[in-house]
Amino acid sequence: MPHRFSGVLTPVVTPFTDDLKPSPERLIAQCRWLLSQNVNLAVFGTNSEANSLSVDEKIELMEVLVDAGIDPLAMMPGTGCCALTDSVRLTAKAVELGVGGTLMLPPFYYKGVPDDGLYGNFAEVIERVGSSDLRVYLYHIPPVAQVGLSHDLIERLVTDYPGTVVGIKDSSGDWENTKGMLDRQWDDFHVFAGSETFLLQTMQAGGAGCISATANVNPAAIHTLYENWQSETAEQKQAELDSIRAIFQSFPMIPALKATVAHWSGDETWCMTRPPLQPLENETRRDLIARLEAAGFEMSGLQASRGPTAETGPRRAGQLL
Repeated sequence: MPHRFSGVLTPVVTPFTDDLKPSPERLIAQCRWLLSQNVNLAVFGTNSEANSLSVDEKIELMEVLVDAGIDPLAMMPGTGCCALTDSVRLTAKAVELGVGGTLMLPPFYYKGVPDDGLYGNFAEVIERVGSSDLRVYLYHIPPVAQVGLSHDLIERLVTDYPGTVVGIKDSSGDWENTKGMLDRQWDDFHVFAGSETFLLQTMQAGGAGCISATANVNPAAIHTLYENWQSETAEQKQAELDSIRAIFQSFPMIPALKATVAHWSGDETWCMTRPPLQPLENETRRDLIARLEAAGFEMSGLQASRGPTAETGPRRAGQLL
């Protein structure tokens, strides 16, 4: 059976240096910690500030991660771009590196495009990459992209590209939409909730897991629910996850995630965001951390996993190090 993701993944937050360059060493360390918590890596997702990174930067960071010994089969990089040729280039490189799958946004600048246009975009990427190793997980996030993926479009892609279009992340925030996908019962098609808020419902309805921003900071607890969704304590575990998620959702999500990693790792550089995003102001940061600590939140093993410098493996020419 070809590789299929299940379980918990996270759009790994991208660390930047003071001069706004990506920080490969910090990214490697964060990815290693997440893997140690049983969470796989949806690098270059929304909460990775993916659309603030160039294609060249994403390619170099993927190479850095693989060179550092991160298992490419644990990676589901986001490769959907507005420009068809960018999507093809990034997806082809990801396949070349041996990733477990790619998470593919639709082109999102033009609004109101028909299903035929969206189908044409995905089909062109698949045909131009032209690899039997390509596994595409569609990315449905209309609250941000404002370009959604209809169930009929998904069915057309699954029918025409079986074994290639193998799953979806549903970040609509609409449980009925997620359930509608699951009800279609596409053959071995893996449906992921876009937040752990819907993890228990998704598992109960036959889903594959979740791809969640807050798995950056609360990975072990989310994985525990995934592993124990049939247990008597599942409802309680879901409620506990929801309480932590609610704290983060009351702040700008990406700066809050980075401030949390900065606090528990002891590395202030993690607070850096690339404009137009801005780091949390100090008072807001203190409020976030105080609320998390009052909820008993912690990031076990994070600081210990850092070390003075992450091992990066052999460098490639032009690497971001």
